[in-house]
Amino acid sequence: MRKWNFSAGPAAIPEEVLSEAQAELLEWKDSGMSIMEMSHRSSEYKSLANKARQDLIDLLNIPNDYQVLFLQGGATLQFSMIPMNFADQKIADYLLTGSWSKKAMNEASKITEVNIVASSEACNFTEVPSQENLNESEDAAYFHYVANETIQGIALHQPPKSKSPLIADMSSVVLSEPIDVSKFSMIYAGAQKNIGPAGLTICIIKQELLDTALTDLPTMLQYSEHANSDSMLNTPPTFAWYMSGKVFAWLKSLGGLEAIAKINNTKAKILYEYIDQSDFYFNPVSKDNRSKMNIPFILKNSDLDVEFLQESYNAGLLNLKGHRSVGGMRASIYNATPQDAVDALISFMEEFESKHR
Repeated sequence: MRKWNFSAGPAAIPEEVLSEAQAELLEWKDSGMSIMEMSHRSSEYKSLANKARQDLIDLLNIPNDYQVLFLQGGATLQFSMIPMNFADQKIADYLLTGSWSKKAMNEASKITEVNIVASSEACNFTEVPSQENLNESEDAAYFHYVANETIQGIALHQPPKSKSPLIADMSSVVLSEPIDVSKFSMIYAGAQKNIGPAGLTICIIKQELLDTALTDLPTMLQYSEHANSDSMLNTPPTFAWYMSGKVFAWLKSLGGLEAIAKINNTKAKILYEYIDQSDFYFNPVSKDNRSKMNIPFILKNSDLDVEFLQESYNAGLLNLKGHRSVGGMRASIYNATPQDAVDALISFMEEFESKHR
């Protein structure tokens, strides 16, 4: 029996997608083999891969002057590849808003000089620095930020304005709502939250930026080489690509990103409203910067944390434990987490609160 999964990643995948994959697992169409056994060079697989790429382009309305890459290594590898490819001995600007932007900045600092344009670490990453407080470099190679900090539950609902090429890690927010891709020089995202299974990484890079990339790097670390080979420089994560294509098709069937954004807004709204009206739970994040995907909440009596987690697990609510660096609880309510799951969580929270008053 499937239960409600609130994992931050790898995260829930739409049941419709899982059922389709289950039906096709032994033999894909009339190929005589599983999709996992199929050559990535075959015409069948290339057709499937190209459709997935086009569906992603359609969903995000990606302009023609962008390359859409299906890579490996997770968002974490991009923390290094981005400065390797684009810094070229210039300073790189980083906005520090949580654990993942800090990791990205630390990796970049091993490769190039880094300027922290602003940081909210002093307030434990519970808010985002304002635009007027950003201290940009005069001639930065790029400006990097994380659109949604999965651990702290912090989000920038509008991209910062920068005079440098804007690069965003959107791992935990991509495909949750419409975005204007043309505002960015690069968007990247690990798949294991809103896209599909772990193992795939999406990179969307403006050709103008890609043309500036260094070419004296090892081949596998060059974005341009991946672009020139249609993301098949080596064997790609074929099953994850296939599954992601099914997720893209599922999103299109719902009505695209406008439709899923309405669902996500409703889910987040009712959960935050319940937390805010309670004097038993609280959310530490500034209301203007609250994530719609990752909602941390803390019991005012932390002695009850273990009991809350055990009883919620027994009630069929999985993976609610907050990250070890933050504590408390965290409900990740990505696209594939339905309204019924959020309703079930709130019902449990009400019962638990009533029991321990």
